[in-house]
Amino acid sequence: MSLYSRRDVFRGLVGGFSVGFLPKLHAQNSAGQFKPSRPVKLISPLQAGGATDAIIRPIAQKLSELWGQAVIVENKPGGGTIVGTQFVAQAAPDGHTIGVVISALTINPTLRNDLPYDTFKDITPLTQIGTLTSALVAHPSLQANTLQELIDFAKARPGALSWASLGIGTAGHITGELLRKRAGIDIVHVPFAGSSGAYRELLPGRVQMGFVVLESALSHVKAGKLKVIALCDRRKNKLFPQIPLLDDTVKGLSYDGIFGLIAPANLPAEILKSLHADILKVLADPEIKLQLERQSMDILASSPSDFANSIRVDVNHWKNAVRESNANVS
Repeated sequence: MSLYSRRDVFRGLVGGFSVGFLPKLHAQNSAGQFKPSRPVKLISPLQAGGATDAIIRPIAQKLSELWGQAVIVENKPGGGTIVGTQFVAQAAPDGHTIGVVISALTINPTLRNDLPYDTFKDITPLTQIGTLTSALVAHPSLQANTLQELIDFAKARPGALSWASLGIGTAGHITGELLRKRAGIDIVHVPFAGSSGAYRELLPGRVQMGFVVLESALSHVKAGKLKVIALCDRRKNKLFPQIPLLDDTVKGLSYDGIFGLIAPANLPAEILKSLHADILKVLADPEIKLQLERQSMDILASSPSDFANSIRVDVNHWKNAVRESNANVS
């Protein structure tokens, strides 16, 4: 089921359930427009130098130009994105701290019993920038070029293969656990705090395969240092329609990767409205649109309420995946 159809089903079932997750948006006049009075922190929950940085730093630059204030990207990796999200959740709700979230935001509520924040009460969704394409890649020395060949290889060599993820609680972690369960294979999980750490082990082949953001892998694929086994998308990728999907071999593995922006809870409605409008202006910029398309991102630029609903729907999706896979934080 697509992101859009899941969202529509959700709305039909629960209607206004997002009330309380977001401040009510009333009409604001221009006098109520928010403008930052000091530098804005844009928190990335992953390591510097990875795919997330490549996406978010140009956006930060455009916001800085729009506001006439510095927008400083601060990388706060750790805990499967929990460290960065906690920083945002605990910041003052004044528009001067916003954060990046990925699918780990909707996985962690089920995977962890000790979250230092409430996913539904302690953040304000701003917009889902889009869905981000991830891929299962492998070192060229691995004697498998398709997912089925990889499964066959792993079955013949229990425990011999390891896979990298961008951290405990990320989509790559849970998808790898589901692959292990549904395919009946014994493979070893090696988590990292972002793609830069993962590539340090993937490129020399110390970790034979991994789930990474597609765009971040392309230069390594072109150089012959990695190969793409399958994409994680639910639908054929517009730029790479020839690459198979995980679901082509093992049904139910594919997913739409969330990539969005949040702010702390209790954000005043006028600040939310202005932040959202300014972010959408930046996302409509031709340079930014081109850069996001190069990242193989399906741009959504959603409303805060639509993003809130998508978060709730995805929490339910990953809840089932975590339970089936028996994934844990160890």
